[in-house]
Amino acid sequence: MSGSVTPWIPVAWQVQSLLLAYPEDGFPEHTRLARRAAGALPEAAGAPLLRFLDHAGATPLTSLAADYVAVFDHRKRCCPFLTYYAHGDTRKRGVALLRLKQTYARAGLRLTDDELPDHLAVVLEFAAQHPEAGRTLLLDHRAGLELLRLALRDAEAPWSHVLDSVSATLPPLRGNEREAVARLAAEGPPEEEVGLAPFTPPQFMPDPVGGRR
Repeated sequence: MSGSVTPWIPVAWQVQSLLLAYPEDGFPEHTRLARRAAGALPEAAGAPLLRFLDHAGATPLTSLAADYVAVFDHRKRCCPFLTYYAHGDTRKRGVALLRLKQTYARAGLRLTDDELPDHLAVVLEFAAQHPEAGRTLLLDHRAGLELLRLALRDAEAPWSHVLDSVSATLPPLRGNEREAVARLAAEGPPEEEVGLAPFTPPQFMPDPVGGRR
C-alpha cells in the first residue's frame, strides 16, 4: 500500500463515512447500500464493517442514535474530530481546521455550516472522492485515528468495528507511529494557555469536543 491507492480502498472509505455519520432517518438505506459494498471488500476491511452492520440492523434507529450521542458527544476519549488529537482545543486547531476547509474547497467539496472539516466521516468522504490527497490526510492523523479506535474498543462501542476497517485501509504502524500513539494516549492532546478567540476567525473555531458530523 506504499504506492497509489488500490481501487477498493475509496469504496471502503465511502462506506466508512456513511456509517460514522449520525444515524438519521436515511441511515437504514445507507446500511443496505453499505452491506452490498462491504461484502465485496477484502476481508480485513469488509468483515469489520459487516459486524457493525449486523449490530446496526438489530438495533432500533432511536437506540442507535442515542448510543452515538453517548459515545461521541459524552466521551472525550472518543472524539471523532481528528485535529483535536494533534492540537487539543488550542489556536493551532483553529488554523488546522481552516487549512482543511481550504483543501476541500480547492477540490470542490463544500461543507454545510454545521459540518466541521475534521470529523472523521467528512475526511473519509473527501478521501473517497480524492484518494491520494485523502490518504495523506488520514496518515497525517494516524496517531489520533488509532487512539480513537482503541478508545471505542475500550468503550465496547460498535463503531470500533468501523475504525478497524479504516485501519485496514492504511499501512501497518511503524515504530515511530506506535510511539506517537502511546505518547498521545499517555499525555493527551495539548492544552492552550491563552484564549483561542483572538487568533482565528470565529467561523473556523471548533465547538467543544464531541458531537455529530
